[in-house]
Amino acid sequence: MSHPLLIGPPPRSTPADLRTSHGYAREIPDDLLREASVRVGIMSLVAGVLWTLGTVLWHVIDRAMTQRESNWASFEPTDWMAATCVAASLALFVYARAPNRNPRVILNLGLGYVVLTALSIGLIVHWDPVPHTMQVQSTISWIGAVLLMYAAIVPTNTPKMLIVGLISVSMNPLGMLVAHARGTWDFGPWYFALLMHYPDFLLVGVAVVISHVVTRLGQQVTKAREMGAYQLGDLLGRGGMGEVYRATHRMLARPAAIKLIRPEMLGAGNSEAAQMAVKRFHREATAAALLRSPHTVELYDFGVTQDQTLYFVMEMLEGMDLESLVRKHGPLPAARVIHILRQVCESLEEAHVAGLIHRDVKPANIHVGRLGLQNDFVKVLDFGLVKSVAGPGSEHSLGTSVGLTPGTPAYMAPEMGFSETVDGRADIYALGCVAYYLLTGKLVFEAENAFQMFAKHLRDEPVPPFERAGIRIPTALEQLVLRCLAKKPEDRPQSAGELQRLLEAIDLDAWSDSQAADWWKENRLLATAAEQ
Repeated sequence: MSHPLLIGPPPRSTPADLRTSHGYAREIPDDLLREASVRVGIMSLVAGVLWTLGTVLWHVIDRAMTQRESNWASFEPTDWMAATCVAASLALFVYARAPNRNPRVILNLGLGYVVLTALSIGLIVHWDPVPHTMQVQSTISWIGAVLLMYAAIVPTNTPKMLIVGLISVSMNPLGMLVAHARGTWDFGPWYFALLMHYPDFLLVGVAVVISHVVTRLGQQVTKAREMGAYQLGDLLGRGGMGEVYRATHRMLARPAAIKLIRPEMLGAGNSEAAQMAVKRFHREATAAALLRSPHTVELYDFGVTQDQTLYFVMEMLEGMDLESLVRKHGPLPAARVIHILRQVCESLEEAHVAGLIHRDVKPANIHVGRLGLQNDFVKVLDFGLVKSVAGPGSEHSLGTSVGLTPGTPAYMAPEMGFSETVDGRADIYALGCVAYYLLTGKLVFEAENAFQMFAKHLRDEPVPPFERAGIRIPTALEQLVLRCLAKKPEDRPQSAGELQRLLEAIDLDAWSDSQAADWWKENRLLATAAEQ
């Protein structure tokens, strides 16, 4: 990478680029479609409740006004129609809530549900006999209201909305024709059924316009997610600084992950502070891009969008972070911990030699998985917010420039809270906390809040891992971990390279690649995408 890139308008796309396998224009992002499918499920549940309440209340009012004796056990045809809608509502809700459903299928089912609802309304409203003296009057019905609500809530392409809208509003005339055939309403010529409900047909046009606007908003999100040569895809995760998305290079079709840092993190509306943060971002990201260790996540690109959102384009990894690994599978065997820590040390050593410290070494920022034919291959993440080693009076890093506390309290070295000069030994302390967590499945210290946590790191001595875990841990490894957790930097290993050599010197059978391959195969995680 030669220089930071300031993103301008996305490259002009050809019509072929904008077509999808469904034949429509630019697709709405999958995460927005999933959110829309959730709304379909909620909408169907609400409709089911309304159908139930409406039917019950209608019988209560009807019996109160007509003084008829209540017979709740007898179901009328209109009750069966309402019961059908309740059943369809619950079925759609359950289907939409089930995991791994295709959101496009749910949206199409939602359109079918709208038609079913319209049919039921059209039949129920016109089922009972109508007085012969009643005149045909033009009015907006519940079907028109349902159509408008669906168009405003769920993105639907224009042709589908038009077809579904016309079919739905035709259900009122159909209900009138059924009533005429049953002899319950003689409203005159057949075309009166259309004239009475022409306002609903006009609402179809309104619903199509609304649907077009909602769909365009989703498509604009897709366009906004096009960053230079990369097209954003699914949302992988959210963090304190922003979001991470799956991405694909337009020309190379190379998978990547893009981390976005929200504009509000750059100065809380202060344009001068935001501009300064952008400059520091370029400087620090450039330094991070120069790191070449195979155990440091590769940074493909970085830049600033037109709305001042910072972004990093990183390699897409296969596997999971250490925090997820321990949370799901428990503490790791000592040999595997050593295997992982040695690789992290190689990444940190290169950064420290280059005058950079990570400052946020923690299990969530260490990824382990498969790379090529190698298993349990470690990648250290989030080198985009590193800090240059400098003395008092130097400029802060990007993180501190926007008012953020550097590091994570559970893994912060004591000197990070009060010293102006922090060096690579702070990363050694954090790596000791990581090792403790991997061996025991527990944090070095437990506390109710960040202040208490940091206070314990300042004054309390850690309980040896063996006592916390209740399992056998090699004495040499336990002593080395406790040495990394020394309060004074000079009492710790003085570099990541030294720590790596001390780990290699521990007399323990090495964790082999075949062991790692067997573990990943057994747990079926080789195809799991990383949330970086």
